[in-house]
Amino acid sequence: MMNKRKCGSKWEDEAAMFLTKCGLKVCDLNFRSRFGEIDIVARDGDYLVFVEVKYRKTASCGKPEEAVDIRKAKIISKVADYYRVVKKIPENTKIRFDVIAIEGDDLRWYKNAFTYMY
Repeated sequence: MMNKRKCGSKWEDEAAMFLTKCGLKVCDLNFRSRFGEIDIVARDGDYLVFVEVKYRKTASCGKPEEAVDIRKAKIISKVADYYRVVKKIPENTKIRFDVIAIEGDDLRWYKNAFTYMY
């Protein structure tokens, strides 16, 4: 049985490969700050995309995408701000927040899953 971190990394790697196949360029995996973590940072054309990956074996505890609530969106937004400062990303760069939900073997990609939250 895998621990949560190992299991999470496995699915984040799967999601990164999926995004790469879809034409995105993965810039960073598991970017951490004191505010929290962003699973994947990628480029999609002009957009800098911050991706949250959620995995559930089954929907018995709810769908994985439902775990990205307002509280989680605020944390991701704050970490995205920090990422942009640390990486010296120009302020006028378009950004997007996506969610990849994996339930069993089913992968769902939600582009623009939420907007920036203060």
